[in-house]
Amino acid sequence: MATPDPSAAAPPDAALVEAALPDAAVAERIGATLAELGMQLQPARVFAALLATEDGRLTSAQLVALLGISPAAVSGAVRFLTQVRMVRRERERGGRRDVYVVQDDAWHDVMVQKESVYGPLVLALAAGRDAVGAGTRAGERLQLSVEFLEFVMAEMEQMAERWERHKAGRAAVRG
Repeated sequence: MATPDPSAAAPPDAALVEAALPDAAVAERIGATLAELGMQLQPARVFAALLATEDGRLTSAQLVALLGISPAAVSGAVRFLTQVRMVRRERERGGRRDVYVVQDDAWHDVMVQKESVYGPLVLALAAGRDAVGAGTRAGERLQLSVEFLEFVMAEMEQMAERWERHKAGRAAVRG
């Protein structure tokens, strides 16, 4: 994806916009990789830009300038990212504009949402199993899927606890 020309249609607060922007190539590479893995392209690019930003905060105008997309595309991407709790919306410090924020440990927060991510799928698979009959091959396959996801949810909880211990040790070494 081409890097946008910063002189083209610069917003009125161009100095503010350019001040906090990450390297566009870094954001594009991470975004493209997330898109290749199945994330929608614009949310992937917006999430990557926020991850690659020094303070993890960008306004819509900054995202438009960095990614060369429309404000509507930013809005749609942010709507998706906030629904899956990958970013949050705040008021810009000292201003009235929204700023989009990613947590330093965003992956942890996304991955441990096991109930909202896996819960509905487990319920749908169990209902499917019941509908086709638990003793059928399809029912057994659906039951195996239910058990796998329940296993993953339990493992995610233990993994999140290990991650918290790892982060605490990491902070102690740095601190």
